[in-house]
Amino acid sequence: MEPTTLTTERLLLRPWAPGDADAVHRACQDPAIQRWTAVPVPYGPREARGWTAEIAPAGWARDTEYSFAVCRADSGTLVGAVGLHVLGVRGYEVGYWAAAEHRGHGYTVEAVRAVTRWAFTGLGAGRVEWRAEVGNAGSRAVAEKAGFRVEGVLRAGLPVRGTWRDCWVGGLLPGDVGLPSALPYLPAPDQDPAPGGDRSVGGEAHQDPGPRAV
Repeated sequence: MEPTTLTTERLLLRPWAPGDADAVHRACQDPAIQRWTAVPVPYGPREARGWTAEIAPAGWARDTEYSFAVCRADSGTLVGAVGLHVLGVRGYEVGYWAAAEHRGHGYTVEAVRAVTRWAFTGLGAGRVEWRAEVGNAGSRAVAEKAGFRVEGVLRAGLPVRGTWRDCWVGGLLPGDVGLPSALPYLPAPDQDPAPGGDRSVGGEAHQDPGPRAV
């Protein structure tokens, strides 16, 4: 797919460029980003250059991940990142991080809403999924403010530096944000959990193609 640019009231979401490497390197020194996302640790200038000049553009070219630099529209300052991981017939998964000095302004929620709306209207997505390691309260808060419904816990659902971690999983459907679905959605009737069971979700493991949320 050809890279695209999205705009919101305050933000410009654009494809990554080699000139973003220094800003990405600075942002990814934040301990929270290194703790809760899949960025390499340590994260040096080489990793930042590889992301902005090679990995992110390749995601667009190969239709595996659509990654955006999240910038303030008035100044061009990088405030974060958001991307859609392509899951094939299962749809898309959103991931994001915010630079530490720009948290608390609602930028990430605004960016996630823009990208998920584009997924529904531009890509025909029937569902966008969100995952975060259990305990990542900041990521969960962003997802819920963006309209995601937290659906349960996946045991060993997230690979993190050589280990499997339990993760929250949530979903956003077109109808959740007042948009039509490309295909009809037929929800299952409400059912009680199986006797002796719980409400957690057991699911398959998958490779994580990029950073997740902070």
